[in-house]
Amino acid sequence: MGLALLLVIYLTFVSLGLPDSVLGSSFPAIAGNLGLSSDLAGYIGMVVTAGTVLSAFLSSFILQKLKAKYLVAFSVLLTAAGLLAFSFVSEGYAWAFFLIAILMGLGAGGIDAALNNFVALHYKPIHMNWLHCSWGIGASTGPPHPRLFHRPGD
Repeated sequence: MGLALLLVIYLTFVSLGLPDSVLGSSFPAIAGNLGLSSDLAGYIGMVVTAGTVLSAFLSSFILQKLKAKYLVAFSVLLTAAGLLAFSFVSEGYAWAFFLIAILMGLGAGGIDAALNNFVALHYKPIHMNWLHCSWGIGASTGPPHPRLFHRPGD
């Protein structure tokens, strides 16, 4: 397989890591605007994780039915739709965060499992290390937590 495809896969894993820090950095503002407890972010994160695990368990079955590129494309759409939908939740609809978290988790798990499987089958093992390094780059370069830049007196 070509180097260009491998670079696209690495960039996909960078983008898979980016949303992982969004919830923690944006939820204090969301909670304040919607009158919610900041603790809700932890529960939403647990639902995202459960969706990711469920998607990973189902990925073997799904990958037998369709190609990895279709699973990745569909999963990217799920994840993007989830991120977009977070911005439309309004006061009184906190339960919607949990439905959206399921979408995001299923999407992230599908991307992760499909690309891990593809790289394991078509590339050398060292590329799997770089794949997960790419995720770490995305997770660490996401938005900073708002309290990180809090100045005394603000």
